[in-house]
Amino acid sequence: MQSLADVVSQRLAHFYGATAAQSAVCYGLPRNSVNGNSRRSAPNLVMQPATVRFGDRVADYLRSRPGYPAELLDVLVRHCGFGPSSVVADVGAGTGLLTRLFLDAGNPVFAVEPNREMRTAFETAYPQSSTLTSVDGRAEATTLPDASIDLVAAAQAFHWFDRPLARAEFARILEPGGWVALIWNDRRLDATPFLRGYEDLLIRLCPEYLRVVHRNVDESALRAFFAPCAFEQVVLDNRQVFDWDGLVSRHLSSSFVPDNGPERDLNLSALRSLFDATAVGGNVEFEYDTRIHLGRLHC
Repeated sequence: MQSLADVVSQRLAHFYGATAAQSAVCYGLPRNSVNGNSRRSAPNLVMQPATVRFGDRVADYLRSRPGYPAELLDVLVRHCGFGPSSVVADVGAGTGLLTRLFLDAGNPVFAVEPNREMRTAFETAYPQSSTLTSVDGRAEATTLPDASIDLVAAAQAFHWFDRPLARAEFARILEPGGWVALIWNDRRLDATPFLRGYEDLLIRLCPEYLRVVHRNVDESALRAFFAPCAFEQVVLDNRQVFDWDGLVSRHLSSSFVPDNGPERDLNLSALRSLFDATAVGGNVEFEYDTRIHLGRLHC
C-alpha cells in the first residue's frame, strides 16, 4: 500500500510535470513557466508575492505556528562551532519564531524580513533587546555589510527565495568559514489518521498548496545551493497539540488556505469533520520532523 507521501509526490508530478514538481522556484509563477514540458498549467490563481502574502495572517501565525526545539542550538554548537558571540542573520525571520531562540541564547541577531506586519510582530515582542536588529530586507538583498555574519539561518522560508540570488547574497555577508542553516518544521504526512486526513484536506481544498509547499525544495535543489561544498542534515522531533480553536488558527495561519468566502467555509467544515473523527480527549496533534540542513558556501 502506498504511503500518503508517495501519493502526494505522484500528484505533484502528474499535475505539473516531474521536473517542475521537484525544482520550480515558488514565487507565484505557473509551473510551466519553469518547465516548458509540464503536462498542464496550474489553475488560474491570483498569487500574492511571497514578500506580502502573510501580512494578514500574523495573529494566527503568532498564536499557532510551531517554534523550534531548544536542541537546535546544540546541533549548531556541535556542527558549526556556534557560540554566544556568533552573529546571526535570521533571513525571512517572519514573526521571529527562530529569532527568539537565538536572542534567548544571547546571540546578536539581524532579523531580516520584508513583510512589515511580520516584522512588527517581533519588534513588539522584543522592544528593549540590545542584541536584536530589525532589518527591512530580503534574502536576495539583505542590506547587511560584507563578511559580517557567522551564521545565516532561514527557517520555514528558503522555499520562497530566489535561490541563485540568495546564495550570492549569503556568500557576500558571511564571514570566511561562516555557515548556512536551512530549517523546516516538516509536518509528518501519514503518522496518524489525523495527519493523513489533514494532508488530504489540503490537497483537495487548497488550490495553492502543492504550488508553494516547502517540499518542492528537494535534495537535488539543496545540493545545487550548497555546491561545491557538501551539506549535512540533522532531524529533531517537534510536536504541537491543539484543541478545536487552536486547530482553526493553525490552519488559517497558512497562506495557501482560503481566508474568506465559501472556500473558507468549506475548509472549516471539512476541518471540523476531521477533528470530530480523529480528536483524542478533545485534541489533535501535529507531529513534525525539524529538518536542519547545514553547510558552508566556501570550502
